[in-house]
Amino acid sequence: MQIPFIRYMAGILFFANAFAQVQSAAPRPMTFADMMSLRRLGDPVISPGRDNQWVLYSAVDVSLAQNTRQSHLWIVPLAGGNAKPLSAAVAERGRFSPDGKSILFVSGDQINVQPFNPDVGELTGDPKPATSLSTGADGALWFPDGRHILFTSEVYPDCLNGDDVCNKSRDQQSARDKVKARIFTHLLYRHWNAFTGAKRSHLFSVDLASGATRDLTPGDHDVPPFSLGGQDFYALSPDGKEIAYTSNIDEVAATSTNNEIFIEPADGSAPPKKISVAKGSDGNPLYSPDGRYIAWRSQERAGYESDRFRLVLYDRRSSAITELTKGIDRWVNAFVWSPDSKRIYFTSDDKGEAPLYAMEVPSGKITELMRKDNDEPQVSGDGKTLVFSRMSAQFPTEIYKAEITPDGKLAKDGINLSHANDKVLARFYTAPLEQFWFVGAQKARVQGFLIKPPDFDAGKQYPVKFLIHGGPEGAWGDSWSFRWNPQLFAASGYVVIMVNPRGSVGYGQKFIDDVNGDWGGRAYVDLMRGLDYAERHYPYIAKDRECVLGASYGGYMVDWIITQTHRFRCAVTHDGMFNPESAYGDTEELWFNEWEFKGEPWTNRALYRKWSPALHAANIKTPTLVVHSQLDYRLDVSEGFQLFTTLQRLKVPSKMLYFPDEGHWVLKPQNSQLWYKTVDEWCDQWTKK
Repeated sequence: MQIPFIRYMAGILFFANAFAQVQSAAPRPMTFADMMSLRRLGDPVISPGRDNQWVLYSAVDVSLAQNTRQSHLWIVPLAGGNAKPLSAAVAERGRFSPDGKSILFVSGDQINVQPFNPDVGELTGDPKPATSLSTGADGALWFPDGRHILFTSEVYPDCLNGDDVCNKSRDQQSARDKVKARIFTHLLYRHWNAFTGAKRSHLFSVDLASGATRDLTPGDHDVPPFSLGGQDFYALSPDGKEIAYTSNIDEVAATSTNNEIFIEPADGSAPPKKISVAKGSDGNPLYSPDGRYIAWRSQERAGYESDRFRLVLYDRRSSAITELTKGIDRWVNAFVWSPDSKRIYFTSDDKGEAPLYAMEVPSGKITELMRKDNDEPQVSGDGKTLVFSRMSAQFPTEIYKAEITPDGKLAKDGINLSHANDKVLARFYTAPLEQFWFVGAQKARVQGFLIKPPDFDAGKQYPVKFLIHGGPEGAWGDSWSFRWNPQLFAASGYVVIMVNPRGSVGYGQKFIDDVNGDWGGRAYVDLMRGLDYAERHYPYIAKDRECVLGASYGGYMVDWIITQTHRFRCAVTHDGMFNPESAYGDTEELWFNEWEFKGEPWTNRALYRKWSPALHAANIKTPTLVVHSQLDYRLDVSEGFQLFTTLQRLKVPSKMLYFPDEGHWVLKPQNSQLWYKTVDEWCDQWTKK
């Protein structure tokens, strides 16, 4: 039967409208399971050569059911196209060989090498182990000759030349020993979430043909030193004849931030030579492609881990060191050389973003290229394309590219290459980050941010989660976090407010320094005035239903806030410092406490007590959830126990969430799930009655 034309068109329009309504309907609120299903990307590298160029990167998949996180390698054409997994095997830190025909990667605890076909972007043959040390191998880099690999391994320094038989025997003896007691003879006997023990990180080289390994940095010092991630602390010269690396050789590592840059011949024919001169930390050396310079990040002040990270240039001919970043009062983060050695591209925190910059060498002239939150810049071999990672408050890290013009600028904003999370993100709602500015303590201009809940209705009022960042030298911004995710905090019907008080990065070094010795002072005023501003200007905020949440320094500030004001209906304090005097005795990086509180407790006890929440605890009335973990050696679990004991004795409504198997951060997927569930239920209990 033939359908009349008018009825046919009406039907088409009906279904088209229905489909459009489904497509335009607001996605549902984000859930914890949604967040866990997002891939976590990073570490982009570009294949060498000018033809058939590829971008290799790592992608971590989380299994909530199996409580695991596994990294895989992915690849995408530099010109654009579909990204695809490079291998089903669990692997990370992929690196192209100098000729582009092999890829090394870390799998398990060893380095493997596998042939790569650049014409189709696929691995061929089978992976072959490049290392087999009982102590494992990580952090691999190719030597320029393609026949050797530089890598790191943790070994016993008295096992000469990294002798693996010696190292293996020592480990086996330790495992067999029924007495697990330890004897300490120096400080920094534990760090972050582990006891340091007798091993040290050393740089090694391996000959791929013979399998012979050589310890390049023997001795009782870590090379590279401990790092929370980011750019490598070591590099190879373009001709492969020299290595530059970072190490701290001060006698008491627990009180020193004085990382130094050393160079030495890669064949070990001469002893290492120290080339850095700053009293603070020097790290992340990187040779210019023409071999003339080494650039690195440097801090001037000793003992201050949050001094400004400058970029300095070492001339290998004259040994002269020049600062390149005198024209910018911001930290230099990740950086990379252009292939012609005439420019350095870098990122730097600025007002809640991490823009990309170009710097001319050796003049130091700086040009801002692109805003937003960018990281990990890499430049193609022909110098025409910049690849980098980018995130925002609405999506986690993806791999981007931008074309470079002949004058070193960018033709346009970045283009997403990876699209790893598009399908998952389409399932739920994410709100854009909104910014506001207000006048803080001492008339300083301070920035804050706000995220609205799903299905927002300006005519309604919403409870508030007021988030305080750690550091204190950290910052909120247009970025994504899996540990403290503002979108997930907002998803259950909250307005999320974040303020960057004194101590926050991205507003100049003086703004950072203003928190030193003043932990509960200007930063506290900035936070309270920021919340005051939001309450006055956003009528949809239910100012009688607010909860304050923070971790690390943010946890300290929550502890301080609940002793100073009763404005909050509830509080969540995670890994906070409750008693600065006791925290000094059970932490490990003593330089931090000695800088922030201007000395040791016995030399400046008044300052430790001035900003001590413990000594103002009688004022606490706010219902408080305490979160702390056994393996947190930055802020010992005893700080959480002290606070919880105090709350219970004061009969303040309180609860403690304790993790026996986590450190300063809650990382295991199922532990993270419990963390979010407990925190959300606590906020709901006190703000949604």
